[in-house]
Amino acid sequence: MSHFAPLSETRNDVIVVGSGLAGLVCALAMAPRAVTLITKTASLAGGSSLWAQGGIAAAVGPDDSPESHAADTVSAGAGLSDPDCVRQLTDESAESLRWLLAQGIPFDRTLTGTLALAHEAAHRSPRVVHAGGDATGRVLMKSLIQRVAESSSIRVLQNTFVHDLLSGNGQIQGLVTFSASGGWMRHSAESVVLATGGIGTTWWHTTNPVEATGDGLAMAARAGATLADLEFVQFHPTALAVDQTGSGASLPLLTEALRGAGALLLDGAGNRFMLAEHAAAEMAPRDVVARAIHQRIREGQRVFLDLQPVLSDESGSAFPQAIAAAEKAGFDPRSEPLPVSPAAHYHMGGVQTDRNGRTSVGGLWACGEVATTGVHGANRLASNSLLEALTYALRVVANMHNTPTPRYGRSLPPTVIPEIPSAMARDALQSIEDRSRKLMSQKVGILRCGIELQEACSELSELDTKLTALSTQRASDSRSGGELVRVYGEIRNRLLVARLVTLAALRREESRGAHHRDDFPNANLSWQHRQAMTVEALFEAH
Repeated sequence: MSHFAPLSETRNDVIVVGSGLAGLVCALAMAPRAVTLITKTASLAGGSSLWAQGGIAAAVGPDDSPESHAADTVSAGAGLSDPDCVRQLTDESAESLRWLLAQGIPFDRTLTGTLALAHEAAHRSPRVVHAGGDATGRVLMKSLIQRVAESSSIRVLQNTFVHDLLSGNGQIQGLVTFSASGGWMRHSAESVVLATGGIGTTWWHTTNPVEATGDGLAMAARAGATLADLEFVQFHPTALAVDQTGSGASLPLLTEALRGAGALLLDGAGNRFMLAEHAAAEMAPRDVVARAIHQRIREGQRVFLDLQPVLSDESGSAFPQAIAAAEKAGFDPRSEPLPVSPAAHYHMGGVQTDRNGRTSVGGLWACGEVATTGVHGANRLASNSLLEALTYALRVVANMHNTPTPRYGRSLPPTVIPEIPSAMARDALQSIEDRSRKLMSQKVGILRCGIELQEACSELSELDTKLTALSTQRASDSRSGGELVRVYGEIRNRLLVARLVTLAALRREESRGAHHRDDFPNANLSWQHRQAMTVEALFEAH
């Protein structure tokens, strides 16, 4: 039984949910307008942005142009990128980079003082800007977090889990959160920005951090927002294949820039197999490389990334994270090739937005990986993700400044206190989480087929029913099972995301970009369009 209660309430102008690059940029650029920044992590140093080894793609080189960058992006998108959106993004890339430079970001420079530009897969020119070599994410986040700490217009709520959005009058009016210190709270807001990142931990093998549980996508879906491109999930080709000991922990990522610098992919016999797969060999688009590696692993082979051509002439200072990850796992990248395997990495799909980050629901914006803007299409071009997160965060702010929002001079409507499982159900919760993640890797991974997708749809629906049946306890404060609120909430969100992604993959009867169907191995012109849906599609499918 659900419970109504007079929850504590706060009033806010703008709420930003998420503390990755998109969330931090959005909060900082909003100044002097008051912003409440909410993150479920213990500090602002969370999310995939922190671990980004790739850089920011921008056409700032003397022999490069926004037109060339746009052409590469559209090519990688396999027919689904919106050319106008792409061109607008690449045209704004230099301006977005200047915004970061104004924040004091110490980007890598050449000896002459110009920005150092790296070459990554499927880019025709060196145009990727890094900071601290392959530690770009850490350098960016450290600088922006410091700026947030110094801002008088940003209020930060840490260790605070957003359970759901609140709506009324056809508009988002706020959200409900839980924290161990404050219990359940309602936060009214004129505007809410979702910057919650990706969905990588929906799969067993992923490069994403533990907090990438699809919270924003699931919340937006339950609020009725339009979603799009959900079937397109990019699997990074070269995650370090370390033993996860059954934990489903994240795999260390070996950045695309390593192959751009000369690292080679080898099969178990030491042969460069990518030469026969694509004219660009190791520099082929990610989906091509990932499928080639996956196919060999499925046949029982091992695949390796040989860093020795990259490290032979220098100390490896450009790739400190990759070297540290290899050494931590017990490998010496200077003398032996590293075992690799593909892993869920980036979601091209998400909450559908317009060119200003507006969703289909009034008062709700989205930016970063949680959003789908029409830029990436069926397959993201390397290092366009940080550029898109940065640029669309700035666009959201500009759009809010230029758009009056309705103000409601009343309290939020009564709010149901959610019921969650009791502490005795912890093992059952873990079982549901593990099964759903393994199921997604087994049947909704790099290579898909209709029969397995149908089986996954059915089993995920059964797991969702089991999860709902476990929710019997009122968690009014931290003393009555509140420590399970985030655990339960993340599993609930992942299951919804898994069901939506699987249904979208089942419906798209073709192979395109990062979505490959063994039973429909070719692209189909009748499917050369984006696939939009709402959560109602799950009910229509039954």
